Amino acid sequence: MFKSIFNFSQRAHQALTQDIHTKESSLSARPRTKQPLNTSVSNPLQLQILAKVEADYQLAELHFKRQFPRPCVHFSLRGKSAGTAHLQANKLRFNPVLLAENPDIFINEVVPHEISHLVCFHLFGKVKPHGKEWQSVMLTTFNVAPKTTHQLNTQSVSGQQFEYFCACGSIHLTIRRHNRIVRGQTQYRCRRCQQTLSPFSP
Repeated sequence: MFKSIFNFSQRAHQALTQDIHTKESSLSARPRTKQPLNTSVSNPLQLQILAKVEADYQLAELHFKRQFPRPCVHFSLRGKSAGTAHLQANKLRFNPVLLAENPDIFINEVVPHEISHLVCFHLFGKVKPHGKEWQSVMLTTFNVAPKTTHQLNTQSVSGQQFEYFCACGSIHLTIRRHNRIVRGQTQYRCRRCQQTLSPFSP
């Protein structure tokens, strides 16, 4: 399976360097179609992701014996999410920071995870995000365990945090929650001891 994916990735990468046009695949009598993808990418790692996207779409087309429109791919996602799929817009967004820190996981797990959402939408319409249809595509098409969330270290993308205290000890709040407290808009309580969080140690 790994060898097959590697071969697909190699062929897809060559296609990307030739004006991002779809090559002839093993599907017979298929018209050539232009891939939206992202022609402005120059980062080598992001180019690998584009190649993997194309390779996985070719796998999906071989498996389901039909064509799928290629999505626009952007590397603009922020926060703790590794990737997102926008169904109706047929768009994929990936987190460039987490990608740089976890390239293998992105190639082997994140890309097929997000593509499976788009493939499911084209096959079944709107279904549960991680329901049986999505799980089936992950397993039967990409041979990847259908995990709903990633386990990546997100410390580098967590943003500034502020230390607050309660009877249980120290708790870190995001800058958004901290600012809401500073503006007097709300207070937060510890879920365990129910004490109001304070910026000062008791």
